[in-house]
Amino acid sequence: MNQPGKSLGVIGLGGLGHMAVKFGKAFGLKSLKSSQHFIIDATSGEHPFDPYLSLLEVGGVMALLSFPSEIKVHPANLNLGARSLSGSVTGGTKDTQNVINFCAENNIYPEIEMIKMDYINEALERLINKDVRYRFVVDIEKSFK
Repeated sequence: MNQPGKSLGVIGLGGLGHMAVKFGKAFGLKSLKSSQHFIIDATSGEHPFDPYLSLLEVGGVMALLSFPSEIKVHPANLNLGARSLSGSVTGGTKDTQNVINFCAENNIYPEIEMIKMDYINEALERLINKDVRYRFVVDIEKSFK
């Protein structure tokens, strides 16, 4: 997706999705309604795929980064636009290091909320109450001081 001038759609703006938006911006991708070159799907919950596939341009690619229990697509949404649906979870050590380097060079960092270990129960309660804006990260070092 490192092609300036292309467009990127993101489904699911959680932990992975918000990073996909930051990568798209760093790659110089533009947002154009109903003409996406790429779509990143980071939503694990059940959701339809056809409405999103139909947003892709001819030859567009939708990359699935999560694990919904089932994927149902109408073949026309792939065949008529020469669109592709692909999947990925992670690359090897070299790819991971390249991503870390790219993030450092472009100031791309995840939005997180650091918590101590003794805050775990409250954090779980906040998750249940949908009172979470960023991903929780447990600060192990400060938890034992």
